[in-house]
Order: sequence, then structure tokens, then C-alpha cells
Amino acid sequence: MVTGAHTAVHHACTGLSGSSQRSSRYAVDNCAVFTAPMDVPTPAPTTPVPTPATAVAPPPPPRLPSAKLNPYNGFHHGTSLLHGWLPLTIEIVAAVLLIVALVRLTRGWWLIRVPICLALGVIAAFVARTVMNNEGLASDPAPVTLWICVGATVGALALVVAGWPGARWWQRTAAVIAVPFALASTAVVLNQWVGYYPSVQSAWSALTAGPLPHQTDMDALAGMRGTHPADGVIVPIDTGDDASGFKHRTEYVYLPPAWFAGPTPPALPAVMMIGGEFNTPADWVRSGQIMPAVDKFTAAGNGTAPILVFVDSSGSFNNDTECVNGPRGAAADHLTKDVVPYVESKFGVPADPAKWAVVGWSMGGTCATDLTVMHPDLFHTFVDIAGDLGPTAGTKAQTVSRLYGGDATAYDRFDPLTVMAAHGPYSGVAGLFDDLTPPHRPGNGKGGNHFHLPVVDENRIGVGGQDGVMDTGEVGAAEKLCEQGRADGIDCTIHTTQGGHTWQFAAAAFTSSLPWVSARLGLPVPASA
Repeated sequence: MVTGAHTAVHHACTGLSGSSQRSSRYAVDNCAVFTAPMDVPTPAPTTPVPTPATAVAPPPPPRLPSAKLNPYNGFHHGTSLLHGWLPLTIEIVAAVLLIVALVRLTRGWWLIRVPICLALGVIAAFVARTVMNNEGLASDPAPVTLWICVGATVGALALVVAGWPGARWWQRTAAVIAVPFALASTAVVLNQWVGYYPSVQSAWSALTAGPLPHQTDMDALAGMRGTHPADGVIVPIDTGDDASGFKHRTEYVYLPPAWFAGPTPPALPAVMMIGGEFNTPADWVRSGQIMPAVDKFTAAGNGTAPILVFVDSSGSFNNDTECVNGPRGAAADHLTKDVVPYVESKFGVPADPAKWAVVGWSMGGTCATDLTVMHPDLFHTFVDIAGDLGPTAGTKAQTVSRLYGGDATAYDRFDPLTVMAAHGPYSGVAGLFDDLTPPHRPGNGKGGNHFHLPVVDENRIGVGGQDGVMDTGEVGAAEKLCEQGRADGIDCTIHTTQGGHTWQFAAAAFTSSLPWVSARLGLPVPASA
């Protein structure tokens, strides 16, 4: 569970220099760790970007959020599905109904039927846990309560069948009603784990396909030219699949107020936004709830901000493509050959890699790194939020089979470490890794003055899973990628935060990185950002 103060530290890889530099506090290979607040490296775009006459000069490189800023603001609106009375009530009602359904006085009931029901529940929980682990469906292990709820759901079903003969009406009623409540408890715990739906209202909006905040139609854009709306707008787009053949869902573009100034759109830069393994293109808006932070940043900049492109990297909710080309679809081709040209032609984004960034969360973080190192002709900036070492769908053998149809050479073509080593020196490319570290990570608690993210109210965040593997699975991956990247000329920084693998962390990481990304893209950054 994510409670108390969240400790953050910065790593900066020093490259392959023949001898490792060591900090007195902590160092991993060639990546020194700094335990005080520090600036993100000064952005250095390859192409000079003219500053508009009305804009002020960019301030010094943006810092991490101050201790007075709560980056998780906005997740407490509506009836919470993450904490509070509703999830607890569902779980208590399920437990009470199961107890009522169990109440019998016969000897055979307790010696034969109840043990069978319990055994079926345990087997179901074990099978579900094994499948999730073997399929590599999550970077962060699920909480134990999830498997308890899975077992309780199957056990409740077994109780209905086993206890029906000879049961009284109220026992049958309790057993039947216990099934949906146990299933609801499973859904609640699953949602608490990843923070997918922060509230009842956000879940209802997503499940009923309600409009996104500030959403309008493409046809309405022409009538807004020459205006300066208070907030930007989100428009649904169809980028087609002519180049990739990738069947995708509706994607979205956020246009800041500055895009509407003048008779023709200004040449604003763009940020490709990629979600997690189980996703919809609108997840950054619905589950991440980033628009209040985007609106605040845009207002501080007099309406100027990057265009945000919310893409479909999967084609369906549970199709884990890892943004590669393979049996699950040519996702990489879709993002680079369908989306990028479409956005450039429709919204006036310059065909310049210095004007494009990729931000991704979880699987999307892996995609952000991979797309940038594979296509430096398209992207010069990336933010990898809790991504992996490379595209993965289990073990290496499983990944080769599942993602590439058994083609081992395709694995190498999409492996970022292999790609960087083969590419050689990059020019003008920079990346920011925002990753999670468990409380026991060596060195996190050592040294002098630490930078602390603010104390976060538990009612506003997802729980996250058990943090036992995040150390090597995320931070360790970032260290290896950053080390190889620095050796090949990529300017990279690692920002680690103690917390859970949830959408709330993803949103906070995006919010804190937005000023840096904007500066990298050549936009003036508001002094208040």
C-alpha cells in the first residue's frame, strides 16, 4: 500500500568511461545517484526553435514538483473506488453472505461439502495466479487479497451447487447473492491494484463510452479558428491503417488553445501518449485524469502547450503488442507510419524529430524508449514511466513465440539495447525514466537531505501490488538502458519514486515531466510550471 511520504531520488548515468564513478551514498555501475533535488538536464534540441515575439525566454530547467505540490490532485472527485466506504462495504457484504450460506448443522456438510468448496476455491486462486505469472501479464505482482477474492468467488459458486439440496430459502438466497458480491470484490481489488477507475463516475463514463473532457468533433474546429478558448479541446480521429494494416480503435488528439489563434494553425510540437498493456486510447484522460494538470500548465503558458496524441497501441483492450510488429498486429508500423504522418498533415505538426516526443506508462513506457531509439528520425524525446528493459511477454522464449511468431531476429530488431548498440552515436536525443522503487532498495534511505514527494491521501491513489520485483524489473531496466544510451550519446536521467504501479503514479510522473518535455520540444515554459 502506498502511504506516508514518497521518497524520490535522481540517477544520472555517466556513460561507459572505463572506470565506474561511485557516490559515497550509492551508485550502480556507471549510474551515480543524487539524493538531493536536482534539475533535469538542460534540453538541447538539434534544430534551433524561434521563440515567438510575444513569448518570454524559457526559465531555467524545470525542477521536480515541490513538497507543497500534490501531484495526485484530482483523484478524489466522486465516489472513490480505490478506498473509502464503497469498496469496504462490498467486501464486507460478500463475507457476511458467504458466512450465512455456510451455516449448516449437519455433519456431512462440514466434513465433505465445505472442504470440497474450499479446495475448489484454492485451486482456482492458484491457477489464476499461475496463469498471470506465466503470461507475464503484470510488472507488479498482484496483492494477496486479489487471489483470496478469486478463490472466494469460485468457492461461492461451489456453495450454491453443493448447498442447494436441503437448504432453507434464506440459505439459498445468501449463497446466490454471495456470488456477484464476491465477483464484485475481485473487481474492486483488481481496480485498487492498478488504479484504473478512480471513482464510480469515471468508471461509468468509460463503460458507457461517454465523451471525454473538452471533447468536440473535427468538423467544429474550423469554426473555432481565430479564437482563444479558455481550455483546449479533444477531438476523436481516425488515422487509418493504409501503411500498417493495423486494426485500431478511435484515437484522440488534444489541441491547446494556442492552436486556434490566427487563420492557420501554428506549428506546435506533438507528444505521442501510450498507455499500459490493458488499455484504451482514452486511458490517459479517463484513468490518468491528466487534463486538469494539462489545463493548468496551458493556462500558465497563455494557451501554449504541445499537441497530445492519445494513440491505440493494442487494437483491443487485452492485446499486448508491446508496440512491435508481429502476430498480434503491426503496432510499430501503425504508430510510426499511420499516426505520425496523419497528425503532421492534419494538425500542422512539423515533420521534425525535435518536435516530437513519446510518453508511455508501463508497457507504453517500454514503447516510448523503443520507438525513440529505433526511429530517431521521428522522435528525439521520450519519457519512460515504469517500463521494462524491452518488449516482453513472459520469458525470452515466450516473448519470441508470442510477439514475433518464433522469429528470433525480430526480437533483436526491437530490443532497445541491441538497437542502440547497433545504431551507434545518436544526436539530439534525450530521455527521462520515471520508475518505482520498493522501500527496501539499498541506498534510498542513505545520505543527507532527500527530496520528498508530498504525503498522499490514501483516498486518492491506487494501492499497487507487492513491490518485491520492481527493483530489478523497472529501476534496474532503466539503469541498463540509460547506461547504454549514454554510451551512444543519449542524454538520459532516471527519476525513482517509492510507490505503487498505478495510473495515479503514471499521471504524477507525466505532470512532473511536462515542463521538461515542452522545453525539449522548443516551447517556452511558464515560470510557474
